[in-house]
Parts: sequence; C-alpha cells; structure tokens
Amino acid sequence: MSKLSDVLVRAVGRPQVRSAVSDWSGKDIRLTDGGFWSDFAGGVNTNSAMKLSVVWACVRLISQTIATLPLTLYEQDGRKPMPAVGHQLYEILKHSPNADTTSVQFWEAVVASILLRGNAYIRKRYVAGRVAALYVLQPDRITIKCNDDGSLNYTYRYRGQAQELTRREMMHIAGFSLDGQIGLSAIQYGATTFGQAMSANDAAESTFQNGLHKTVAFKVDRVLRPEQREEFREYVKTLTGALNAGRSPVLEQGISAEPIGIDPTDAQLLESRSYSVEEICRFFGVPPIMIGHSSKQSSWPTSTEAQKDLFLTLALRPILKRIEESIYKNLLESSEKRSFYARFNLEGLLRADSAGRSEYYSKLAQNGVMTRNEIRELEDMAPMPGGDDLTVQLNLTRLQDLEKINGEDQ
Repeated sequence: MSKLSDVLVRAVGRPQVRSAVSDWSGKDIRLTDGGFWSDFAGGVNTNSAMKLSVVWACVRLISQTIATLPLTLYEQDGRKPMPAVGHQLYEILKHSPNADTTSVQFWEAVVASILLRGNAYIRKRYVAGRVAALYVLQPDRITIKCNDDGSLNYTYRYRGQAQELTRREMMHIAGFSLDGQIGLSAIQYGATTFGQAMSANDAAESTFQNGLHKTVAFKVDRVLRPEQREEFREYVKTLTGALNAGRSPVLEQGISAEPIGIDPTDAQLLESRSYSVEEICRFFGVPPIMIGHSSKQSSWPTSTEAQKDLFLTLALRPILKRIEESIYKNLLESSEKRSFYARFNLEGLLRADSAGRSEYYSKLAQNGVMTRNEIRELEDMAPMPGGDDLTVQLNLTRLQDLEKINGEDQ
C-alpha cells in the first residue's frame, strides 16, 4: 500500500505540524486513522472549520433558528403572565439590543459563539443604573480570571488595550461545561474529526483537479543529463495535454509510466467524507437529515413534525434554556426576579406548517386550554369580542356554564 503519511509529511508547510506527523513517516495509514489526524489537525480553528459545509450548515441552522424565535420578557401578573411591555429590557431583548444591531443579528452571533467557541460574552451598558444596551464581544479577545472567592473577572483586549470587566458588566453564557463555569469548544475538542474532514475534502479536490487520474511517474532506461531532464519535462507536458484532451499519448522507446499515489477507492474517500458529516453532526447535536445528509438515514423519522421535535430536543432546547437562565441571572435586578422572566416562544417553529398549526390550535381551543384570542395573538391577529372565554366541545359551552347545565340535567 502507498504511504499516505510520507506524502503529507513532505507536503505540509507548517513546521509544527510537520514535526507532529513526522513520527508517522513510513507507516500505512488511512483517512480513518484517528491518531494520525489528531497530530495533523494542528491547523484546525474556527475559520478553517467553518469552511466545511457541514459545520457551516449546522451552525447556521441552529443560530438562525434560535435568532428568529420570538423572545419576550414576561411579568407574572396574578395567575396570568403578561408581556412586560413597560420594562426597559422588553425592547432590548425582543427588538434592538443596541443602536446598531437587530435582535436577529445579535442572537445569531451569540448562538454561533456558543457553538464554535463554547462561550458567549455580552457586555452590558448601563444608564442611570439600568441595563440600556447589550454588545456581543469576540471570545478570542476575552481572558477569564477566577478569584479566590470563586468569582470571575474578565479582561477584554481590543486595539492593543486591555479593559477589566466585572461580573456586573459581563453577561457570560457558557455552553457544555465540565467545571460549570467555562464552556468547551466543539472545534477544539473535535479537532481530530474536523481535521480529518478537511483533509478528505482536500484529497477529493486534488483528485478532481487531476481529472480523476492517479499521479503518474515516468521511468527511463538511462541516466539523463540536466539538459535532457529539461527536455523530458517538456515532453511530459505534451503527454499531459494529450491525456487531458482525451487522446492516447505515445511513449518513446525506453520510457514507461507507473501510477503512484493512493486510489480514492483504496483510501475510502467517499465513505470517509460521509462518515465525517455524521461525526461532526454529533458535536452539534444536529440530526444529519436536517442539513440535507440523508445517506443511510432510514432510522430517522420521516415526518416533518417528528424531525422538528428531534431537532428541538437535541440541538435547540439546551441552548434556549441557557440563554433564558442567563437573562434571569444577569439582566434582572434582585427585586425583579420574583415577577419577571424571559421565554422563547417555540410556537414559531410551527409557522412553516399551516396544517399542523391549525390542528394544534383547534385541539387547544376545543379542550379549554387556550382562548381564541390567545390563539389569535400568536398569529398576530387582533382580538375579537367574546374570544376571551375558554370553551369545550359540549356545544362549545363556557366552562363556567357547565355546572349550571349539569344541575339542570339532574
């Protein structure tokens, strides 16, 4: 078998990576050998990982889905929570976190930061002691220091200057964590998987650039002088041109051609690329079918509603809960935490399916769970007279009239 590691050791340009993989020189490896790719993945970072279509698709899907869900600040007014329209955080969370950013842009950046870096950092701006604006900070510019009392201090570096930010000034949303404070980066911990996928893409690109042909070495039956080597290189160019044009080249006497390199089939190129998609999806909790990867997906649900439920459970709900709890912890004053809370409205996920939405609302209304005006509010429709009463299927009678009807029957 050809030595893929020898080729990569010679081809890689970064000295630190060359040193890391040099121990593999002379060994037989495949695209699925995790140990080699762990050493070779030294160049994996957020920017390079985002060039993989599966990473782009997963991050974009989760970020845009969460960013477009309605986020509302509620006040618990008696038994029924009501939108806290008069609170200064209502507009900040729902429409405009700051003067330059919409809510969709803001939460898109926050969620992408959690997915790629493991943490999202939001700076709070105060006016008259109240939160007046929120700004997303770049995670790679943040340094965290844990004090003796367990509290955290943040240093933000920008344009050569360092700013110390206290916990009151910072809203830190951590992703999946082992210590409960600092989130783990999927790119860092998945460097082996991402590096393998990137290398498989490079191998596929090289294969297609060569017209799906193996690299060919020419052997002659004599030792060539320097000037003869130059003439032979020009001769090889004519042979290459003939191959690319679909013509059969003619070899002179004493010249033979031998293919070198790895055949894509031997390297399991297609299988490796497909496997990498599924591996990366595991890091983000996204069912592969949600990003268009349907190969061998017969075990996944086929209905749209079931797929959405699975996506909500595996990918969205953990992040949604982290954001909601962070808003409660970092943005509300102590005196407000008994009465106010923020929630994402997951009904927005039903908007793409009018038939399912209609059936869902119908059951809620007919079983006395929601009023018609509450349903109309979810659909951005004006309330109607008489639409605030809960009804059941018994001639759509009001709940408070059931006792009277039952008394008459007796």
